[in-house]
Amino acid sequence: MGKVEDERAFFSEAWIEPPQKSRKKTAEAEKPHYHGHRDRLRERFLTGGPDALPDYELLELLLFRLIPRVDTKPIAKALIARFGSLAEVLGAPASLLEEVKGIGPAVATDLKVIAATAQRMARGEVRGREVLSNWTQLLDYCRSAMAFESREQFRILFLDKKNGLIADEVQQTGTVDHTPVYPREVVKRALELSASAIILVHNHPSGDPTPSRADIEMTKQIIDTAKPLGIAVHDHIIIGRKGNASMKGLLLI
Repeated sequence: MGKVEDERAFFSEAWIEPPQKSRKKTAEAEKPHYHGHRDRLRERFLTGGPDALPDYELLELLLFRLIPRVDTKPIAKALIARFGSLAEVLGAPASLLEEVKGIGPAVATDLKVIAATAQRMARGEVRGREVLSNWTQLLDYCRSAMAFESREQFRILFLDKKNGLIADEVQQTGTVDHTPVYPREVVKRALELSASAIILVHNHPSGDPTPSRADIEMTKQIIDTAKPLGIAVHDHIIIGRKGNASMKGLLLI
């Protein structure tokens, strides 16, 4: 009996139930420090809307779900520092996104899915509508689709008699500073779609949307080819990271 009593005494002394308050403090100490920050950021978004948050904090909100058990604030700031803005982060190629510490292939792909969703929403805002009276939405769509491409794209918006959008097509993709455009092919496609008017759009990967002499000459060739066939060229918009330029607005056509 002596040995049994000694063992009971040992275990009763070795294990002491910690107070409830102490266990609570331990759990709080083990809880990652960024959990409270995430809750506060979500609350600011819900109460103040997206305009209440700078780009890096909106990006943090996106990354919360994509990288659930990591402090995403340094990653969001690194992405903004690398690319310049939230729009440029979403527009960046996946291969460049992966160069930022904390961004792997899966997260880079998820960010590109988010970017594609935003573009699809923007396109939905203009499709079938009278685009000339929704010019701001049209520019927003073109910017989301093209501003951050690494190569030039030549896009055509085909319009019906009421200037509603029939189709939006990328006709050519070129190099960093040139895209071959063939006026007869542009007009041929407009006739195939029974379009009454078109809006030409292309991007400048350099970021500067200023029309070049070649841009102006090419646009005039398309106008001269389309006019005899009853197809109007409403404008040629150039999209860059630093803004956009309208040839019609600049009185170049």
